[in-house]
Parts: sequence; C-alpha cells; structure tokens
Amino acid sequence: MDRPIRDIAADIENDWQEKVNYAARPYLDAMHELWAPDDYFGLDSGRSVIAYFLANASSWRGDTARAIKKELNQMIGR
Repeated sequence: MDRPIRDIAADIENDWQEKVNYAARPYLDAMHELWAPDDYFGLDSGRSVIAYFLANASSWRGDTARAIKKELNQMIGR
C-alpha cells in the first residue's frame, strides 16, 4: 500500500531547503489534506493535485526529491 499523501507532503516540506516554488506551493498545501490519489481537494482529484505539483516542482532537487517524485509518479500511474 502507498503511504498517505499527507505524509509525503510533510517529507517534502522537511527536505525542500529553499523557499518552495510559488507555483508548487498551492499543490503542496493541498497534498497536506489528502490521504490517497483517489481523494479530492475541492473539485480537484488527488491525482491532478499531484500531477500539478510535479509539473511545478522542478526546482526541488536532490536524492530525496528524486525518490519522492518517483513515488508520486508511480502513485498516479506514470
């Protein structure tokens, strides 16, 4: 079973040393409220929240970033 998205979001917050990219911030904030990709945040599916986060998180780099981005991509079927 995948771990909860909110736990992954906490790991991202802990690892992203620089200020979180302004375009990624709203999606990361939404991820703090999600348990699974099938959940919804407002009208947005968890899958779309994750996809938009990944699209805007290119400035987050490093080993942890690569591992978590891979985990998130697997969650949404990429």
